[in-house]
Amino acid sequence: MPVRLSVVLLGFVVAGCTSGGEEAATPELADRGTVLTTVQPTRQDLSNQVSLSGKVTINPVFGIVAPTDGELRWVVRVPSKTPVSSPEWVASVWHDGFPRRVEIPKGATFAGRLMEDHADVAKGMPVVSAQHSGYGIVADIGSDQAYRISGAVKTVQAQIKNGPGPFKCKTLGTIAALPAGTVPEPAATSASPTPNASAPAAPVEGDPGAGSSGGSEPTGMRLVCVPPASVKLINGADVTLEVVTDRASNVLVLPVEAVAGSQGKGKVDIVTGEDHTRKTVDVVLGLTDGKVVEIKKGLKGDETIAVPGPNLPTVAPTGAGPVG
Repeated sequence: MPVRLSVVLLGFVVAGCTSGGEEAATPELADRGTVLTTVQPTRQDLSNQVSLSGKVTINPVFGIVAPTDGELRWVVRVPSKTPVSSPEWVASVWHDGFPRRVEIPKGATFAGRLMEDHADVAKGMPVVSAQHSGYGIVADIGSDQAYRISGAVKTVQAQIKNGPGPFKCKTLGTIAALPAGTVPEPAATSASPTPNASAPAAPVEGDPGAGSSGGSEPTGMRLVCVPPASVKLINGADVTLEVVTDRASNVLVLPVEAVAGSQGKGKVDIVTGEDHTRKTVDVVLGLTDGKVVEIKKGLKGDETIAVPGPNLPTVAPTGAGPVG
């Protein structure tokens, strides 16, 4: 009798563990792909602002760009080696039969040619380097920041660490990296007259062009600006720059986490229905302050958007052909 009872009890326990034939669900875990967080577009004023770390520098070098597409032609005279009291004409870019001047700004000196005479250049390409005379502020720019400030810089506010600030800082030239510049040697013949602004400039006779030495050193991408004369500066002092490149009012925005892509093109996932179905759509992007990004086209403003945004492939599959 005791043996028979033991068997019955054992059968009861086993049956209790397996009854119903259902697997126990793991708590607090959602199915893969389930949308847990959503957000709706909002409207706000927005400015594209980037923070840079810089230093006070004496006589910084900066680049001057081509004002238009065309052919670069250097003027016949050798540029001044002392700070100029007014803008100095050093080259012209000819496009459709019309010249556009390239000038060294007041208070700077010619530092080097970055392109050869008669070279084809594109608008915005650095063609000559100049050197500011006196104190300036130089901030290195990483490749991840370059495109955010590649347009025209609206304003720059500077704050010297444990020193003066904030104050406005006037930008000089371009942020693009500069190759090593070259300085032409004076012609062996007598000085040539000042060139006619309406005629193509001829190269200096005997000018070694890009083969000469003594020009500016190559640089990385950086921003150069000049503070007001009233600000006391110490060479080598650390500076924080707040750079604003553009502003917009009452624009449609989304958190950056909800958007995949950059540089004008992106994608977002619109969530619809009770089952939270995702639909990936293309959007046109505008300004960003690092927290939100402007949606210029692609959304009406009443959609529900999944966070995070869609995953985009970053590496082509092995053996895949070129992307069209």
